[in-house]
Amino acid sequence: MSSFEADPEVGLTAPAAMELLEGAPVALGGPRGFAVTRTLPNRRRRMVGAWCFLDAYGPHDLGDSEGMRVGPHPHTGLQTVTWLLAGEVLHRDSLGNLQEIRPGRLNLMTAGRGISHSEETPREHSPVLHGVQLWVALPHAARDQPPSFAHHADLPVVHIGGAGAKGVEAAEVGGAGGSGAAFGGGVGESRSGVTATVLMGTFAGATSPARCYTPLVGAELALAPSAQVELPLRPDFEYALLALDGAPSVDDATLKPGPLLYLGAGRTSVTVATESSSRLLLLGGQPFEERLVMWWNFVARDHDEIVQMRADWADHTPRFGEVRGYDGPPLPAPPMPISRLVPRSRVR
Repeated sequence: MSSFEADPEVGLTAPAAMELLEGAPVALGGPRGFAVTRTLPNRRRRMVGAWCFLDAYGPHDLGDSEGMRVGPHPHTGLQTVTWLLAGEVLHRDSLGNLQEIRPGRLNLMTAGRGISHSEETPREHSPVLHGVQLWVALPHAARDQPPSFAHHADLPVVHIGGAGAKGVEAAEVGGAGGSGAAFGGGVGESRSGVTATVLMGTFAGATSPARCYTPLVGAELALAPSAQVELPLRPDFEYALLALDGAPSVDDATLKPGPLLYLGAGRTSVTVATESSSRLLLLGGQPFEERLVMWWNFVARDHDEIVQMRADWADHTPRFGEVRGYDGPPLPAPPMPISRLVPRSRVR
C-alpha cells in the first residue's frame, strides 16, 4: 500500500492508563481513491514497537466499484503486512511474485534496500473488502538486506478460555483450520472465549512462521458472544488494540472500529470482553528506539537518504525493479518538502 500522508487528528479520550488515538481518513490514489483510516503514524505516537504504519479499510461494498487499485510504488527499510477479514487483494511485485491474498492468510513483503509492488482487487472477487495493512520498521542491521516476499497460508491459532480462565493455562494451540495440543481448558470452554490467529511473533504460546527482525507480536482476536478473557501480555512490550468489528470492551473501556487504543508497556495482562461477537487486532513489541525519517513509502535514517530513494524511483534505476502485469502506470513520487526532513523518535 502507498502512503498519502495526512496529519491525523486526536479526538476521543480513554482511561488514564491508556490513550485513544483517533485515525485520519485517507484516499489512496488521490481524492477519489480507495478510502482507508490511518491510525499510525499518529500525532501523539508514531509507533507501537516496530509497527510504524496502520491503515484499516472496509467493510467496503464493491457492488459498483472497482475496489482497490494501487499502482506500482516503491518501499525501503520496512516490511509490509497485509491481513484481510473479507474479500481478496491481488499482489504483484518486482521480484516476479503474483499472489492473491484471502482472509486468514498473511502476505509479508520485506522491502530491505528496495522493492516495488502493486495491489488491486482481482476481476473475480467477493462483494465486500475488509482488511488492514501495516508496516514494520526494519532495524539498522536489517534495513539494507535484499528484498523478499513470503505468503503464509497456515498460521497458528490459539484458543483462550472464557471467564475464570487466564492466560495460556486456558489455551489450546493449533494450526489454522486444525486442532492442537491443549494447555488446559477444553475445546468448549475455548470457544466461549477468544480465538487468536498469530500473524507475527509469539502470543499465548503460539509462534507465527513469519520472520521478524525485532521482538514484536501481531494477532487477530475473535471474541465469542458474552466472552470475557484475560489476555497474557509481556511487560517489556508496549501494546495497542484496534477494533475490527463489533464493540468490545478493554479494561471496561468500549472500543469501536476507527481509533487505536494504546495500552502502553508494563502490563502482564489485559481484560477484553464483548456482548456480541467482535474482532480485535493486537499489536505489540519492544519499544523501537532508533530515530527514523518516514516519508511517502520510505523508511530511512536521514533526509539525504530520502532524496536518493526518491531520485532512484523517479529515474527508474534498477534499485526498485519493475512490476509486470499491472494494467496502469506506476505512482509518481510527490515533491520533496522545502525544509529538511528530521529524524524523529517513536513519541512525538
